[in-house]
Amino acid sequence: MQPDALADAPRTLADAIAHDGVAVAAGWLDDVLVSRLRARAVQLDAAGRFAPARIGRGATRAHRDGVRGDRVCWLGDDDPAERELAAALDGLRSDVNRTLALGAFELEMHYAIYPAGASYVRHRDRFRDDDARVLSCVVYLNDAWRDDEGGALRLHLPAGPRDVPPRGGSLVAFLADRVEHEVLPASRERCSVAGWFRRRAPG
Repeated sequence: MQPDALADAPRTLADAIAHDGVAVAAGWLDDVLVSRLRARAVQLDAAGRFAPARIGRGATRAHRDGVRGDRVCWLGDDDPAERELAAALDGLRSDVNRTLALGAFELEMHYAIYPAGASYVRHRDRFRDDDARVLSCVVYLNDAWRDDEGGALRLHLPAGPRDVPPRGGSLVAFLADRVEHEVLPASRERCSVAGWFRRRAPG
């Protein structure tokens, strides 16, 4: 696994996040685990476990199709493939905490399925009234994705926008409070796991 460095060839994903706020790693998950996770998502979707994604939190939480067009299903801890993914991401959490002292503690994750043509407008992953989310992670589960099918994650960085195609096994990790991003429409359905590491609640 090699990070796709944005500058100065950082040696690790944590170094890339410290330097640029974001890191990209192609082939971060092996094909077998990607296939198992994709099959799990398909199974849950067929069972009616997915729901239209909503934005906001608390009383203001609502579905807005013009803003966000995916449907989601939150991951638990009862599936072996999901547990393997959580363990792999926990290794990243440990590295990032050592490098950036983020205090990342707990992980929340959901599957996201975007139908053909669906998108998510430019946003940050941290709520205005809640700074618990510190690190965002996206792992793609798409099989044999071609660049001309679209569906890139567009990262808005100080040096300019950077598009990351949703190829299966790729990981994108970035600071939740700093990196604005959007999901561009695709010509076919796309699937991923999105996750956020959160600080420990005070008290």
